[in-house]
Amino acid sequence: MRYGLPRSPSPSPVRRSSRRRSTFGLPSDSESDFEELTTESDSELSSPSSLSSDSFCYESESEVPPPPPRPKRESRSPAEQRHVEDTVAAIRLRTRHHDPYEEWEKQTRKDAFHTARRAQVQTRLETQGRSTQRHTQELQKLAAIHAQQVAEVQSQLAALHVRQQADVNTLVSSWQEQDKKFRDRIEGVIRVEEEKLRVKLEAERKAREEAERKRKEEEERRKAEEEKKRLEEEKAQKQREAEAAAKRKDEERERLRREKLDAEEQGRVQLGMSLAEEDWVHARETLKNLKAGPMKTVKGDKQLKSQWGAIRRQITPKIGQLTHDIDSVMRITQQIIDIISPRSPLSQDIYFAALSSLAKAILLQAETEVTAEKRSAIPLAMVAAKLLGTLAGFPDIFFAKLVQRSGGWPVPTVIPSTDSDGTAWDEEQRTKAMGYQINENLRESLSDHVMRVSGMMRVYFLVLAAPVPQPLDKMFQLPRFWTYFARMMGDERLLETAVAAEVLHAALDVGGMEAKFIWGNQWVKLLELLYEGATAGIGGTAGKLLGGQTPEGKAARVRVQLQIERIMRATSLR
Repeated sequence: MRYGLPRSPSPSPVRRSSRRRSTFGLPSDSESDFEELTTESDSELSSPSSLSSDSFCYESESEVPPPPPRPKRESRSPAEQRHVEDTVAAIRLRTRHHDPYEEWEKQTRKDAFHTARRAQVQTRLETQGRSTQRHTQELQKLAAIHAQQVAEVQSQLAALHVRQQADVNTLVSSWQEQDKKFRDRIEGVIRVEEEKLRVKLEAERKAREEAERKRKEEEERRKAEEEKKRLEEEKAQKQREAEAAAKRKDEERERLRREKLDAEEQGRVQLGMSLAEEDWVHARETLKNLKAGPMKTVKGDKQLKSQWGAIRRQITPKIGQLTHDIDSVMRITQQIIDIISPRSPLSQDIYFAALSSLAKAILLQAETEVTAEKRSAIPLAMVAAKLLGTLAGFPDIFFAKLVQRSGGWPVPTVIPSTDSDGTAWDEEQRTKAMGYQINENLRESLSDHVMRVSGMMRVYFLVLAAPVPQPLDKMFQLPRFWTYFARMMGDERLLETAVAAEVLHAALDVGGMEAKFIWGNQWVKLLELLYEGATAGIGGTAGKLLGGQTPEGKAARVRVQLQIERIMRATSLR
C-alpha cells in the first residue's frame, strides 16, 4: 500500500480518465476540480459571448450514475471486516492524494476548452457576418429586381393606357360619325316628312279650293236653273226657236269643221305630210314585214343565209373604214352600192336583207363612233344620204331600223300602250320598242341610252341637212327638221325626258344656225319657247323643265341653253 498504508487485497487504482472513476459515493478531489471547471464553463456560456445551445461541451462526470450498491451480506467474518476497513482507508487516502499529472491534465483540458471556445466564437462571428452580408446582398438583388419589375409594370401600364386611350379615341370618333349619320338620316326623314306634309297640305288646299269652286258653280247653276224655271213659261217659244237656231248653227259649224279636216288631210297627202302616230305605225309595219318576209326567208334557207352572211361581212368593214376624206366617202359609197346592187341583180329577199344589214351597220357605227367623236357623224351621214338616194327601198328600211334601235325619237312620238296592230305589249316588248337595249334581262342605264340615241339622231339630222343632187324620201328631207321641233314642242311628255334634251341639243348643233336663215322669225319664236322651257318651265309651268330632274337631263338642258344663246348671238352679229 502506498503512503504507508497497508496493501489491500483489491487492485491498486490505475491512472485513467476521471470520466469513468468511481468513489463509491465519496467526494474526491478530481470531482471538485471538475465541478470548478464546469462552473467556469457555465459562467462563460451564460456570458454574452458564449456559444449557443449547439456549442461544444464536455460531459460532466456527475452526470454518470453511480453503480448500484452491493447488497449487504447477512454476516461478515473478522477478516472480511478488516479487509473492508483497509479498503475504505486506502480509498480515502487515495482521494486525498495530490497527483501533478492529474492537475496538468485538468489544466490542459481547461485550456483546450477555452481555446476551443474562442475559436468557436470567432468562427460563429465570421459565419454570422458572412450570413449577414449574403442576406444584405440578397436583399439588394431582390430590391433591384423589384425595381426593374416595377419599371416594366409601369411601362406596360403606360403602353396599355396609350392603347386604351387610342381605342377610346377610335370609339369616340366612330360614335361621333355614327351619331352624325344618324342625325343626318333623321334630318333627311324629317325633310321628307315635311315635304310630304307640304304636298298633303297643298293637295288639301287645292281640294278645298276645288270644292269651293264647285260649290259656287253649283250655287250659280242652281240660281240659273231657278231663274230659268221662273222665265221658262214666258220664254218657252223663244227658247225653242233659239235652240233650233243653235242646232242649225252647230250643224253648220260641224259641217265646216269636217270640210276643213278633209281639206287638211288632202293637203297633207298632196304635200307628203303625215301625223306622228302614222309615221311610227308605218315604221313598225315596215319592220314587221321585213322580219316576217325577207329576213325569215333568208334565215330559213341555208344557201340564202350563206350568201347574205357574205354580203354582210363585206359591208361592215366598209362602214368602219370611213374617214373625213371626201374621196374615201365617195369610194366606200360606190363599193357598197356595187355590193348590194351588182350587175347581176340579187334576189328580192337577199336584197332587202342586205339593206337591213347596211342600215344596222350604219346605226351601230353611229352608236359607237359618234358618241366618242361628234365629227365622225359627218362622213357617216354623207354615205347614208348618198345611199338613201340611190338604193331603192332603203329609206323605209333605214327609218324602220332607226325607230327599232332608238324608239319613237326619230318621229318623235311617245310609244303608245299597244303595238301598231293593236296588240298589247308585255314589259320586255315595250322596253325594246322604246329603244332600250336588254342584255341578260338587264336594261341599259339611262346615261348609255341617252348617248346612244343622241349619236344616231345626230347622223339623222346631218342627213336632213346634207346637200343631195335630188330630193330624198319625205322622211329625210329638210322640212322634217321643222316638223321634228314642232312635234317635240307640242308634247310635254317628250320634253320632260333627258333623251329629248340631248337630242334637241344635237339637232341645234347640226342645223340650228341654218334653220334660222330658212325659217327666220318663226324659228326664233320656236327657240324662245324652247329656251323658256329650259329656264322657266315648259309652258310657263314652274318645276316642269326641259330634260327633267335627272343628272343627264340637267346637263343636256344646260347645253341646250348655251346652244340657243350661241345661235342668237351669231344671227344678231350677222
